[in-house]
Amino acid sequence: MVIGTYIKMIDASEAAVSVSRASMTRLVFIVASLALLGLANTQYQPTWESLDTRPLPTWYDGAKIGIFIHWGVFSVPSFGSEWFWENWQGSQSQSYVEFMQKNYRPNFTYPDFAPMFTAEFYNPEEWASIFEASGARYVVLTSKHHEGFTNWPSRYSWNWNSMDVGPKRDLLGDLAEAIRSTTDIHFGIYHSLFEWFHPLYLDDKANNYHTNNFVTSKTMPELYELVNNYQPEVVWSDGDWEAPDWYWNSTIFLAWLFNDSPVKDTVLTNDRWGAGTSCLHGSFYSCSDRYNPGVLQPHKWENAMTLDSASWGYRRNAPLSDYLTIHDLITTLTQTISCGGNLLINVGPTHDGRIPTIMEERLRQLGSWIDINGEAVYDSTPWNYQNDTTTPGVWYTTKSDVVYAFVLTWPDSGALELGSVVATPDTSITMLGYHKDPPSLQFGASESSGIIVTFPPMSEVSSQWVWVLAMSGVDPAQ
Repeated sequence: MVIGTYIKMIDASEAAVSVSRASMTRLVFIVASLALLGLANTQYQPTWESLDTRPLPTWYDGAKIGIFIHWGVFSVPSFGSEWFWENWQGSQSQSYVEFMQKNYRPNFTYPDFAPMFTAEFYNPEEWASIFEASGARYVVLTSKHHEGFTNWPSRYSWNWNSMDVGPKRDLLGDLAEAIRSTTDIHFGIYHSLFEWFHPLYLDDKANNYHTNNFVTSKTMPELYELVNNYQPEVVWSDGDWEAPDWYWNSTIFLAWLFNDSPVKDTVLTNDRWGAGTSCLHGSFYSCSDRYNPGVLQPHKWENAMTLDSASWGYRRNAPLSDYLTIHDLITTLTQTISCGGNLLINVGPTHDGRIPTIMEERLRQLGSWIDINGEAVYDSTPWNYQNDTTTPGVWYTTKSDVVYAFVLTWPDSGALELGSVVATPDTSITMLGYHKDPPSLQFGASESSGIIVTFPPMSEVSSQWVWVLAMSGVDPAQ
């Protein structure tokens, strides 16, 4: 009997029973014992010690750029943020309460927004084309946010899913099909473990999480359903922080995911699987929203960030100043990959299924820059220095014995001093996007033992933002 089958039997038998922490501990012990006895055909045990030994699937580190998509019922009011329901009726933030009083009838409820989540302009093939044009190598769609509405026809979310109400279609499945049939992009899903106002979750919370009826009847069945039906290569977990990992049955699910699931060889996960797991356990660490440490990290990590600096979901009232410029976006990308991370760029579609024009523009601008400078991004690794020791705003990557310097600001003097780089007799320096003959740039030693590189005329360089030097035959400064 394999572990996956055994767990399903236990889940079925205990679906209507409150499970104490001690019971869950016994479950983990039983599953681990089965593996030790050779009765389960698995490699990873449902413990963090075992799960943390799984190697990172190779596709992810080289991909560098992903697209995050926050889309749901919150896209209808499109006010404030994707936390609209909680801010309105949970914490009762004044601005949200006043917004509802001024614009909606008395006794209007949050579920009343769901029929307005129409998605009539949703064209998943067009989305796939935009994401491909951006240079992204993977996409992560919100399957379910904290509001509980599922963007697929889940058996475990009756009348609160995209097939039963609102769009009346499988939003997630349609995008997965479009991505896989028209691009080489990897498809992934975001899933919130908790739901703000689900009665079973609130009951478990009131019991200090020593019952987990919500997990056994809602959260875990959803995750198994998502993986089996859509085979995502990223499972991006969230909504975990109020309860410990043993409440969520996280390690049991992850052991199945890595051992027995249809994507066991290529799937990876982030680190949000219970209070205290962030930045400690997971295929990659997401740590906190917009995580950008600025220094090299010992474990693979990801910077999940937003084009709208104030929200993950679409906001109708967002001013232009809240959107990142293309220079801001590329700067964040270079800082992230120089320190060993991937960049997950969030867009928030409208309720009717459109990628907002300004977000599309940013993604296409990024893609045009990647077309010129992609060799310094994809499959690169951090160099000895992450940023230059002399000139601010210069970040480094390396690949195949070439060191790449990302220069965020064109030097006023036309010459750039690099304190982290030492020339050798074999040194050659070019600029990506500069195609004159000969393409090599002039350089010389600086007084501080680094080098000074003479830039070509800006008018002769294709790249419009953030310029990349490709340097072969150089050594790091000591």
